[in-house]
Formats: sequence, structure tokens, C-alpha cells
Amino acid sequence: MGEEVTAQSYTREQRQQYREKVRQNLDVFERMLAQSVFEFDRPMTGMEIELNLVDDAYQPKFANAEVLEAIADPGYQTELAQYNIELNVPPRPLPGDSAIELEDEMRTSLNAASSAADKRGAHIVAVGILPTIMPQHFEGEWISANNRYTALNDSIFYARGEDIYLDIEGPTGERVATYCNSIAPESACTSVQLHLQVAPQDFAAHWNAAQALVAPQIALAANSPFFFGQRLHAETRIELFSQATDTRSIELKNQGVRPRVFFGERWITSIFDLFEENVRYFPALLAEVSDEDPVAKLEAGEAPSLSELRLHNGTVYRWNRPIYDIVGGTPHLRVENRVLPAGPTLIDVMANAAFYYGVIRKLASDDRPIWSKMSFAAAEQNFHNAARDGIESRLYWPGFGEVSAEELVLRHLLPMAHEGLADWGVSSAVRDRFLSVIEGRATTGTNGATWQTDAVARLQEGGLDRQSALAKMLEHYVTNMHSNEPVHTWPLP
Repeated sequence: MGEEVTAQSYTREQRQQYREKVRQNLDVFERMLAQSVFEFDRPMTGMEIELNLVDDAYQPKFANAEVLEAIADPGYQTELAQYNIELNVPPRPLPGDSAIELEDEMRTSLNAASSAADKRGAHIVAVGILPTIMPQHFEGEWISANNRYTALNDSIFYARGEDIYLDIEGPTGERVATYCNSIAPESACTSVQLHLQVAPQDFAAHWNAAQALVAPQIALAANSPFFFGQRLHAETRIELFSQATDTRSIELKNQGVRPRVFFGERWITSIFDLFEENVRYFPALLAEVSDEDPVAKLEAGEAPSLSELRLHNGTVYRWNRPIYDIVGGTPHLRVENRVLPAGPTLIDVMANAAFYYGVIRKLASDDRPIWSKMSFAAAEQNFHNAARDGIESRLYWPGFGEVSAEELVLRHLLPMAHEGLADWGVSSAVRDRFLSVIEGRATTGTNGATWQTDAVARLQEGGLDRQSALAKMLEHYVTNMHSNEPVHTWPLP
């Protein structure tokens, strides 16, 4: 959910003070990169999973406070809307059978959370966009009771000076075109975030590799084809999130001002490039100022929290976000990969993670890296193609030219994932279990988006209207989700 703040609005003086503190933090961070020791002896991975709550009719259930009270587990937290919650998975190393152990632990945790939610009349759903969410669901009190969310909503609209216009058209001509007076539609975007701890000198290679990899990730994992009742992109979450949090007016867009949801515009040479861009190009949305003197703390031999820089970084929505954090008094750096949708099942989520960690290991260590052979513009175009067309997309890849996503995965990236996980020290049992799911999706051409689309089409052919078909599809989806069988094996209703 991001760090909580104490205020819902800020004065001009507070914003000026915050800007000055952010710039001071950035200067200290630059010194730290040159002088400090960052933790990397035992690189860790982490995961966050955003989830939805529905009622017995598979409509959004605005009850996260009551559900979280029933779950009573600090690993579960609120998210933007009252029908969202988030599961934060504790960091752990990759080697050995760790991933299978994690899958077992997460299934136990989610089963317990589901049982607790059931007692409050709610069911937990892992999906990129809740298919049954409609505009009328946001007419009442929808936002979670956290200052951060209210402050973000107000700051985005203050910056824009006008309502947000959503305009997304799908491949068959179905379209959502509507004005919104809040960031409520952003809450429909529920994702899985993967964290990878890296050494400072290796950060740029891992971030560049992650940027090149986002298109194949999305193509394989797309799970967000419906929004406001319309069949839009395979991974509509990408475009919806970009539009629903856009702080720019039309005039600022026309001037080329960078969007808050930012793919980036170049390959980087250091993590500092990203933090410096964030400070240079993006005005503050939140303006919480701490009492810390980062210069004094650094000169005393301690790691400063740099809380203002971290808070600001959390309001620039890069699909691969740089993270500075401190654990046990020692700083470390992470790449936070934010492109994946939630669901459909836990084994699908784990397969997506295994594919990412394996391929990024090989791409980042390549003697002739992919970013030396592919333009940044080509990587960005791949990203948009994959979000629109999903597993049916065609992508550019050096050495292959334009190729189907399935062929690229099967011929090139899947073997790379196996090698990369082996290089991490991951057991063959883990590699076989999770990467076989990726192979199954690529072989059958089936992922969450195609299954949802085909299921709704079949239900409508059987006589149901679109809204009834979406609810019935979601009922089947939830049943299959609890089976933990990968989505490419699911039967159609």
C-alpha cells in the first residue's frame, strides 16, 4: 500500500520544505553510492499480491476493514479501495527448494485468509481487474480509510485541475470512454510485484534487463481483459493505470510532459539515473517531512532513512521501480517489477516469478546485453503490443526480428529461464514445477485473459447478457482458482 502519511493535504510552505529535503536526500544518496557498503551477501527476493473482495453475487464487496480484522494477520493490509487488500510476502533467498516451500506457506496463508473473509460475507479473488466492477460501484464511499489514499487522490486532481478522462478501446471495437472525478478506477488494477535485491554496481544491468523483459512477461501472464463491462486489452490494467493516475492536463500532454506512470525513456547506467529523473521531472504529490538530518547521520557512520526521497519515489509509478531500503541498519537496493497482474492461481503467480527471476539473471549477465542490441523505443513498443494483444502479440527481439510471443518464449526465453534459475542455485524440482506452467501456456496459447474472454463468449452464446456472463464467469474462475491448477488447464464453463 506504500507508507502511510499523517496528513491529507499540505500547505505551499510544506511542499517547498519537502522539495528542498528531497533534493538533500538525493545528494546524500549519491554520496552513499560512492562511499557506503550496501547489503548483498545473500540476495533476497520478495513479493506483494493485491487481491479483490467480492460478495456472494461476485460483485465487489467494500469491506476490507472488517475482512482484515477477521484475518488478523499483519501480512495483509489495506489497498486503495475498500474492496482491495494486499498480501506482503516476507523476503527470502532463491536457492534450493525455497520456492516450493513458499508456495506451500502462501497456500496455507491464503486459505486461512479466505476462511476468515467468508465469515464476513466476502470472497478473495486474485485477478488483474475485477471483471464485475462497474461505474456505479464508485458512487458511494469507496476509498480505504488511510490518509495516503485521500492525499494522493486530492493531489492528483489538484495537479490536473480537471476530471480524468478514460479512453480505452479493445481489438473488437468495444470501448470505455468516460470522465472520472476520482482515482477510483485505479483501484481496479490489482497486481503482483516482484522484488529482487541487487548490488549497486549491478543495478543498471538488472533494471535494463527487466525493462526488456516486461513485454514477454505481460504476454504470458495477461489477466485483465474486462473493465466496466467491456472487453478491452488483454492486459487492460496497464493502460487503465496509466490513465487513471495521470496528473497532466491535455495541454501538458501536448507539451510532452512525462506521465506519472512512466515506462522510462532510455537505458540507464546507474540507479542514480532513475532517482535523479524522479526528482527533476515529477512534482511532489505527498509532502511529508521528517526530522532526520541525513547528512549528519551519514557522517556519523549510519544509514539515513532518506524518507522524503523514498516517499517521492513511491509516487512515480515506473513499471520497474528502483527501491532504496534499510534492514537491520544496513541499506540495500532492489528492483521492484510491477507489470504482472494478480492471479489466476498461486501456481500461476509462482510460475510468473520463476520465469522472471530466471530470465533476468541471464539477461543481466550477458556479455553482449540485449540493451546494446535493441533500442529503448523498441522495448517500449513491445510493452504496448503485449498489453494490447497478450499471448497473441508479436514482439521484436534481437536475433529473431518480429516474432510471436509464444515462439519467443518457447525457443529462447524458456531455456534461458531454466539456465538462470540453475545459476541462482534453484533446485530442478522448482524449475520443473513452475517453468512447465510457462511452457503449457505458450504451447496452448492460453492465459488468464484468453480464458476469461472465451468463457464469457461461451456464456453469452448460451443466452446470458454481458453482466450476467461476467458474474457467472467469475464464479467459475474462483472455483478454478481454489483448485490451484494452472489456468491453461482450466475447462470452459
